[in-house]
Amino acid sequence: MSYHNPVLLKESVDGLNIKEDGVYVDVTFGGGGHSREILSRLGKKGKLFAFDQDEDALENALDDERFQLIHENFRYMTQFLKFYGIRKVDGVLADFGVSSHQFDKAERGFSTRFDADLDMRMSKKNTISAYDVVNKYSYDELRRVLFEYGDLRNANAMAKVIEVARSETPIQTTDQLKGVLKQFLPPSKEHKILAQIYQAIRIEVNQEIDVIKEFLTQMPGILEVGGRLSMISYHSLEDRLVKRFIRAGQFDGEPEKDFYGNIDVPFKKVGGLIVPSRGEIKLNNRARSAKLRIAEKT
Repeated sequence: MSYHNPVLLKESVDGLNIKEDGVYVDVTFGGGGHSREILSRLGKKGKLFAFDQDEDALENALDDERFQLIHENFRYMTQFLKFYGIRKVDGVLADFGVSSHQFDKAERGFSTRFDADLDMRMSKKNTISAYDVVNKYSYDELRRVLFEYGDLRNANAMAKVIEVARSETPIQTTDQLKGVLKQFLPPSKEHKILAQIYQAIRIEVNQEIDVIKEFLTQMPGILEVGGRLSMISYHSLEDRLVKRFIRAGQFDGEPEKDFYGNIDVPFKKVGGLIVPSRGEIKLNNRARSAKLRIAEKT
């Protein structure tokens, strides 16, 4: 697919254990690859809802009476499903990665390969862009973003260099940002470090960690008992949230135990961690960091 090559396609949809007449949700529609696979396994009475906040993804909407595409962030999943009269579903699929289209469209500012305005918004409705993070965040806020979301050891020094550079002239493009941070980009590690910097800024712009937390906390209430949750993550921040929520039903601390030492959690994991095969990675290098975890509502 030219828009986006779906990662772990068969494995993630297999994980939903689809019932022909069930109701399913693909919260990250993108190019529609996962949605097409889900629809191929649904019967005439089945229903699939999909979410995508990116205006570009709307062009990929599928012509199928069983399908409904909702142009919104999946953090609002429950309230929009209620609008369509849906209170419980049989399965939810989430692919938390950035689409190939977003990376390949130079002007979006997601890719380290192109010079572009500092944007990185997954939706044009976002009020904060990468420009705002780089030019308007305080030193402490910028340092936090680079360290927490990019795992950058030099976050303090990078934030200081950015602070000094932007005081002279605004940093408006990705190439300007690279130039400002040139001293932290040795040729042997330039691509890796730039990817970490871009990732950190992108996560902040799109509130990706908050969105995933809000999404996960809705799952116990929206999934039918026995319903499945199939989630693909691409970096450790996402995967830790997913893994911990499946295990404990919360993000911090330990779940309470009853008199007998048992814990009551909303999910049980199904199988172990699933990663792409060598063959898939060879065909789609962007799949190399993908991790799939599947859970079932108890």
